[in-house]
Amino acid sequence: MLNVTALLGRPSGSDSLRYGRHSTTTSGAARAPVVVWNCTRTCNLACRHCYSDSDAKIYDQLSSDEARALITDAAGMGSPAFLFSGGEPLIRPDLLELIAHARSHGLPVTLSSNGTLIDDDVARKLADLEVRYVGISLDGIGEVHDTFRGRKGAYDHAIRGIRALRKVGVKVGIRITLSPSSVPMLDDLFEVAEQEGIGRVCCYHMVPAGRGQGEGLMPVAEERAALERVFDQAERWVADGRDIEMLTVDNYADGPALLLRLEQNHPELADSVEAALTWNGGQRGAGGRGLAAIDWVGNVRPDQFWGGPPLGSVRERPLSQIWADAPELLASLRGRADNLTGRCATCRFQGMCGGGLTSRTVACGLPMEAPDPGCHLTDREITMTAAELSGTKTPCGKCAGGTAGSCNRPDEAATTAGC
Repeated sequence: MLNVTALLGRPSGSDSLRYGRHSTTTSGAARAPVVVWNCTRTCNLACRHCYSDSDAKIYDQLSSDEARALITDAAGMGSPAFLFSGGEPLIRPDLLELIAHARSHGLPVTLSSNGTLIDDDVARKLADLEVRYVGISLDGIGEVHDTFRGRKGAYDHAIRGIRALRKVGVKVGIRITLSPSSVPMLDDLFEVAEQEGIGRVCCYHMVPAGRGQGEGLMPVAEERAALERVFDQAERWVADGRDIEMLTVDNYADGPALLLRLEQNHPELADSVEAALTWNGGQRGAGGRGLAAIDWVGNVRPDQFWGGPPLGSVRERPLSQIWADAPELLASLRGRADNLTGRCATCRFQGMCGGGLTSRTVACGLPMEAPDPGCHLTDREITMTAAELSGTKTPCGKCAGGTAGSCNRPDEAATTAGC
């Protein structure tokens, strides 16, 4: 996660965990892992991009006793946060009991939901359990969201859930997956955040896992253009004093892209942001180190999107043992950044990106050490210093950062004006 507003100068409560500010931890790679548990595969929606390929069927899942053992073990590892995800976690009948178990062990709890099952009663129970944050997915306004999520009325029910949580004081955010459906409605979704008093907006980059394999990736130029719009909005919120966090998720090239922007427009922030991003390390300190994901049957993965072989199973060994006594695959994942190939091998941002999201690389059928296909940085940006970049011509409208066009790597072709 890249907390854009925090790096633009408005501190966040998670800055010590994310950027090492006021922390004695030496780097992001040294953090105890945030644990994401996909506690069920069952869901009342059928979202087009669902990485867990969830639907209304009943699937095998960890029992209540197995779940309590996992939660207790995560607390013993010193996990700084425990995230319940799905499917739709609120479909699981013992969810509130398991949240209570996590809270009794001192674990900060967050919940990832589609929001449709949250009414006043559920919101009040989540508040009583001191759930720290609930992220609710929105992929457009009204029918656009409903179509993407596979159910008429999903948008209205999600808004109802947001309002119910807000009423009882639970911090709530919206989660937007950047896609051809949502990107044209970004401004409308940002307006919803303002109007509904939402405290956080997380913009996720697509990972073609599960049903998301049918969605594919947007061209990198379009991805970068959408990202710049996200940065624009974050700057406006900070300038206006709006109490809304803006984050981007699942693309470690976003940090260097923000740094490049600050070097041009806010050079006074650039040094501190570079230090924060380097401490974080991108993929170096994330999946398999600062992040652990467990699916509904207990398979351990470096993150939720991983489509490769599991790292182990909590039905066979506790997560803490798997993490400490790393199997060969986990050791390879942790060493990926030292064995990167292609553009990543010589990229000047490797220390703050770590080669991008490994799971997207693997999902696209590439070797683990290959560059993340979702990287939207141009060859010029990853090889030239800020001073050299400032002396170059403004890219044409087809370049990343300009108006989206058909040229994904214009700096390689070098055939259009300004490139």
